[in-house]
Amino acid sequence: MVEAITIANVEILVEKDPDAAIALFWKAINEGDRVDSALKDMAVVMKQQDRTEEAIEAIKSCRGRCSEQAQESLDNILIDLYKKCGRLEEQIELFKQKLWTIYHGEAFNGKPTKTARSHGKKFQVTIKQEISRILGNLGWAYMQRGNYMAAEVVYRKAQIIDPDANKACNLCHCLIKQTRTTEARSILSTILQGDMVGSNDPKSKAQAQELLIELESSHVSPLSAQESASSVEEALVQGLDHLMKQWTPFRSKRLPVFEEISPFRDQVAC
Repeated sequence: MVEAITIANVEILVEKDPDAAIALFWKAINEGDRVDSALKDMAVVMKQQDRTEEAIEAIKSCRGRCSEQAQESLDNILIDLYKKCGRLEEQIELFKQKLWTIYHGEAFNGKPTKTARSHGKKFQVTIKQEISRILGNLGWAYMQRGNYMAAEVVYRKAQIIDPDANKACNLCHCLIKQTRTTEARSILSTILQGDMVGSNDPKSKAQAQELLIELESSHVSPLSAQESASSVEEALVQGLDHLMKQWTPFRSKRLPVFEEISPFRDQVAC
């Protein structure tokens, strides 16, 4: 049965017999038949079947057979798989690799924008938006690991490039965890006053209100940016600035957007 089914009607097989669909995908990959789509679709089906670890290993072992155009999609699938099974370290490393790719102008095929799809609709994504999105995800991964100093560094970088209320709320969460209530309160006030991109989004506003309640009910002593600067600088070793140092030999190749990111030490007091 599997041999008689083609990739064109595999969606029917996925619904009726996922295991048979996975066998078909493996057959296509091994025979070199539409490897890009076969590997990506197989990983998605494996995830749906709670075979996450198997999907990760399949991508790692077979992505070398895929085209360059498929690599970004495979990275995005890997990130989702890592999230599902709680592999934070792999998530963080992959986010850093994606930033490295953008930094060297290797993303978007060297163009300033790319076409993306969501719910069947096409839209344009700029390099700035992509960097900010990846930094937001990287910051979230650091938060899940409990490294709030590193997360703060990353969220501040994201806000410099493409500020929005959602990432600002996450930045406030990091500050509250470090008992830096004065800074957190200032940012939350900006969000609740509607003076930030995305401030009117109900979800972001509700999150800001919850954080403010948490802040007001806490009994921690407020710390200023200057008082906590030395602690924040410790995060630079593990945060984005450490990654920047790895890029230093290639600065002549980096995209103009990175020139807009001033050193974090100059912004600790902002």
